This record gives sequence, structure tokens and C-alpha cells, in this order.
Amino acid sequence: MSLPSLLAQDYPGPVEIFLVDDGSTDGTGKLARALAEEHGGPPLTVDSPGEPPPGWTGKLWAVRHGMTLAAARPDTEYLLLTDADIAHEPDSLRELVRAARGSGLDVVSQMARLRVVTVWERLIVPAFVYFFAQLYPFRWVNRAGARTAAAAGGCVLLRREAAERARVPEAIRHAVIDDVALARAVKRSGGRIWLGLADRVDSVRPYPRLGELWRMVSRSAYAQLRHHPLLLVATVAGLALVYLVPPAALCAGLVEGRPGLWAAGGGAWALMAATYVPMLRYYRQTLWLAPLLPVTALLYLLMTVDSAVRHYQGRGAAWKGRTYARPGAAP
Repeated sequence: MSLPSLLAQDYPGPVEIFLVDDGSTDGTGKLARALAEEHGGPPLTVDSPGEPPPGWTGKLWAVRHGMTLAAARPDTEYLLLTDADIAHEPDSLRELVRAARGSGLDVVSQMARLRVVTVWERLIVPAFVYFFAQLYPFRWVNRAGARTAAAAGGCVLLRREAAERARVPEAIRHAVIDDVALARAVKRSGGRIWLGLADRVDSVRPYPRLGELWRMVSRSAYAQLRHHPLLLVATVAGLALVYLVPPAALCAGLVEGRPGLWAAGGGAWALMAATYVPMLRYYRQTLWLAPLLPVTALLYLLMTVDSAVRHYQGRGAAWKGRTYARPGAAP
């Protein structure tokens, strides 16, 4: 869990940690207090908000509870929202605050480097961030006048005044993809946001098997498309056209003896692989994974379709035993 790394933060100012226990059954609170006694560090408060009321997702209900506890401290300037599986380097908080103050930012969010150890993690995890960056180009997110907004929920530094101005989290209480919704709310209220890849913030959550990675993606993939069938069709068609057609064209051209077809397919495949190389380098993975991007794209296509099927079966966007309705159905 992230608590030891938070207790060890080297920050030149007052810090307080609020651990919100969202209905865990593994003795989280007791373990957290024992860790605080062992490691020392900033004051720790462990509390539980209880079950969320109608119209609230569990995570945002927990976030609201933690923000309310922090707001009771009159000198609170920034709120660091982080997940239990995120490990921070000792200077993480200091650098986040420095970036926010230095550039006048209301949100500074870093995409934690996800764990990449098993074969399936190597095949799927870097592509997860690659596709996310295509859906939400970081340059557009960080541009003040652009409408594109996104954040990475594992590490979000939020200015308290900006949260109050944007009515976060009340204004986004039903959002399944809460990090993107938070960034949109802050940006729409006139705030400045920044999103980038992390060098000193890591996720320690393992996804060793395909089934666990599949559930991670399919849990919210259709929600990312706003539960819109036309967006689903466009996404599936786009993935097929960009990532599946080039290798198919290459193979067909070789079989049929059509040089123009296999040259076009091979060139498009090579260009696709080249755009994936920077992400593989960021994750310190072999570049031989780049030509396998069509295989990964096919898996993501199937995960997205499965997410839509689960939604219409009433099993979509499920987390900790809770299944959430589409946004339009929430009060």
C-alpha cells in the first residue's frame, strides 16, 4: 500500500494524511495505524464514510469524506488524492506542489508507472497508457484554451480553492471515470490543469493474468465512451482500421502477389510500431513488443465490446460489489 511512502515524504511544510477506508474487510485501518506507529511521519487519521448514498460512486463518496476531513484544517492549501496501491518517492509531494505553485496550476496529475513484470503485463500495460494518451493528448490537456481535460486518479494534486470553485466532488458524484470528470470540472470552472507521465510515482498493484487485466479495462471502457452506441461503433471501426487492417493488408498482399498492397500494409504497420516505441522505452521494455501492437489492439477492441455487453446486461462499471448506472440515469 502507499501509506509507508506517504509517511516518508520529505516535505518542508505541514502535512496530514487522511486514510479513507471504503468498506475493506482486510483490517486496513488497524494495519494503517500500526504502520504509522512504526514509521512515524505526518499525523494520520483513519476513518470510514459508510455506504454511499444513491447517486454517488463509492470512490467519490470516499473522496468527499476525506476532503471534508481535510477542509476542517483552516490552513489546507492542497489536497493530494492518491490510491492505496500507489508508491511515492520521498520528494513526490514536494515536487508536485513546486510544479503547481511555479506554473499557477490548480491540478497536477501524474500517471503512475504501472507494474510490468509478467508476459500479459508487458503486452497490455504499456498499450493502456499509449491508447489513453491518444484519447487524451497530454498537450491538449495541458493547453489552457483547449477543451480536452483528463487526469490520472492515482496521483492528483488539487488546489483546495479550485475544488470548491468547481464543486468537486459533488458536481461529479456519479462519475465512474472520476479522474477525467474531476479534470473537466476544474477546467470548465476556469482552472488550469496538467497531466503527464510519472518518473517517481509507481503503482504496485499486480495484474499477472489476462483475466485481471481484462476486468481492469472492461470495467470502465464503455463508460469512457459515455455509453453511446455510435461512439462504440466508431471506436471499434477506428481500432480495426488503424491497427488491424495494415497487417491484414501485408499478409493479403504477400499471398496474392500484390506488391502495392503489401508495401502499403507493411509501411503502415511499421509507422504504427514506431509511434509505440517511446512508450515501450518509458516502461523499459524490449522494442520487439512494438510490432505486436495489432495483437494488443485486438485485445482492447474485444475488451471494449465486452464492456458494452456487460453494461447492457446490467453488469457494467462494477467495483467492490457495486454496479453503477450510466451517468444519465443518476440523480
